[in-house]
Amino acid sequence: MTKQFDVAVIGAGAAGMMCAAVAGQQGLRVVLIDHAEHLAEKIRISGGGRCNFTNRDATPANYLSANPHFCKSALSRYTPQDFLELLKKHKIGYHEKHKGQLFCDNSAEDIIAMLQAECASGNVTWHMPCQVTSISKDGEQFRLETSAGEMIAGNVVIATGGLSVPKIGATDFAYRIARQFGLQLVETHPALVPLTFDPMTWEVFAGLSGIAIPAIVETGSKKERVAFQEDLLFTHRGLSGPAILQISSYWKPGTPLVMNLLPGMDVAQALIDGKKTVKKALVNILAQWLPSRLAEGWLVVQGIDPSLKLADMPDKQLRALGQSLNRWEIKPGGSEGYRKAEVTLGGIDTRELSQQSMMSNKVPGLYFIGESVDVTGWLGGYNFQWAWASAIAAGKALGTAMPRP
Repeated sequence: MTKQFDVAVIGAGAAGMMCAAVAGQQGLRVVLIDHAEHLAEKIRISGGGRCNFTNRDATPANYLSANPHFCKSALSRYTPQDFLELLKKHKIGYHEKHKGQLFCDNSAEDIIAMLQAECASGNVTWHMPCQVTSISKDGEQFRLETSAGEMIAGNVVIATGGLSVPKIGATDFAYRIARQFGLQLVETHPALVPLTFDPMTWEVFAGLSGIAIPAIVETGSKKERVAFQEDLLFTHRGLSGPAILQISSYWKPGTPLVMNLLPGMDVAQALIDGKKTVKKALVNILAQWLPSRLAEGWLVVQGIDPSLKLADMPDKQLRALGQSLNRWEIKPGGSEGYRKAEVTLGGIDTRELSQQSMMSNKVPGLYFIGESVDVTGWLGGYNFQWAWASAIAAGKALGTAMPRP
């Protein structure tokens, strides 16, 4: 027997559940479909299990898109404070960790339970796990063939996300549906992802794996220059940590990174000035400013004997050492890919969508929200805020439109 709904939301992640709840609470008959066996795994694993659910300081400037103005409408109509009001309603405690990043006091499960409760208050019908094998337009209606049988819906919302973290169920479903209905895509890339280096290049740094330090990391030049000051982490294959994850969204293959491993300090000048009074070995001087293993390892990489006394070093060599720490330039070979990427850069071209409703300009009743759209946030809760905001925009638009027969 064919089941009839006003709205079919495909993808029960952050954006999908929020959209389904908002549409359902406005009296629409909503079905929420997801192929996964476990609900909202991306929410569950985010923020070390505590879900970095938004950023208090989120603005459109914290998002990347080929059409950067698109996100302004949704973000202005549903702010981080609006989401905090929802948490208050559900009595969920939270705290700020770093640079406006907000986390649950208890667990990411609180966010999942909250979204489930919101869906329940909108009488949302669930089908999970359930595979959608095809979507077709039949006049004013959409026909969905699924593993739970045929469904008819006046509107379809695609909230299946991007390609990041395939082990928890990420697929290209949203992109396939977009292409099927003639929508353009912006080329996709892994984002918020560790960067890797040619093994021969990185061999000398591999021994520094596990060391983390605050640093400034930049890429690009002139007007395209972007820099972040965050923690940097050495790994066996390359670099990670918040600074690298942030810059990875802007880094272009073939271009170098420039890193300042001792921000706010002119290392060369400090070393040269210290020659007159300091009797210590050079490695002990650096160990005052850097982790001792990094201090020693860095000198070895630079071809300098760590046991040398600072006073015995020529100024020219100290200037070169200082430059290597204040402006370390190295070219990544690639990234760890979608398996380690937190989000997907690119996606459904926003010029194909209404910024008010997230509905396709070409296909009335077809909506795309969340990570499937070419709007990618910085690290630190921004991508969840886009999920909430784009979902609310679509959910409210569905409620104000006349329900399709």
